Amino acid sequence: MTPPLLVSVVITTFNRSDALLVVLEGLINQTDTDFEVIVADDGSREEHVKILVQSPLARSLKVIHVWHPDIGFTASRIRNRGVAASQGGYIIFMDGDCVPEADFIARHRALAAPGCFLNGSRVLLSDRLTQQVTHGRERLIGRSMAYWIKQRILGNANKLTGLLRLPDWKGRMDRGVAWTRVRSCNMAVWRTDFERIDGFDESFVGWGHEDADFVLRLHHAGVLRKNGFCSTEVFHLWHKEALRTEASQNAATVAHRALTDITVPTLGYAQHRPNDDAVIARLG
Repeated sequence: MTPPLLVSVVITTFNRSDALLVVLEGLINQTDTDFEVIVADDGSREEHVKILVQSPLARSLKVIHVWHPDIGFTASRIRNRGVAASQGGYIIFMDGDCVPEADFIARHRALAAPGCFLNGSRVLLSDRLTQQVTHGRERLIGRSMAYWIKQRILGNANKLTGLLRLPDWKGRMDRGVAWTRVRSCNMAVWRTDFERIDGFDESFVGWGHEDADFVLRLHHAGVLRKNGFCSTEVFHLWHKEALRTEASQNAATVAHRALTDITVPTLGYAQHRPNDDAVIARLG
């Protein structure tokens, strides 16, 4: 079974417009065009917002830009606001430094199944190749296997799964939940399931594990995990490691919740927002 006609792609970004434009370039070259793009902006500075607003790519894709003031790492909150601005029945979450291959939407659509969420993987790129890509001297989309073998030999890519396409089969199903291996930079979920667990928990602040908590609560709600390996990989542009000041506390919260059957977050998607400071603009 395939998801509804409209897929919503929610991209999280913060002060990295150079990488975001490369991601948008990947999306504008998709073979499956039945999707909308929501950029969930966790408080980027004015110069980065201006670059996005003025981008022909953003206008062609009719990007919906959802921005709120920078109060630190609040990925849960801005993802929830991005979903609130979307209309699709199937939601793909991406990070603003993860570049999709041309069949990314098509493969996600083909692997979608009722009662499941899809967790994709990534190919890590080097600083050197990332600089070439973000400066327009190299492209990633539509390259041959020979190209990626060369990049692997040069140390510019950590694996060769970016163009492999394995079929949908029972081996993709995972009835357990390994929350330590969650990658929200490439994850898809039905809107009905997202709403059933009330989205991401906005009580998670600082880097880390808000996505693990989201997946854990999906698991508690009976939503099965499906692996998108060798089908929906994204090319992850290099960046410095994020500050992880809250990671241990966030991890402890998830570990505690793993011993319960909790499905509803402390501060979820449907909470009342009397002083909502999100700014929403449609580009194009």
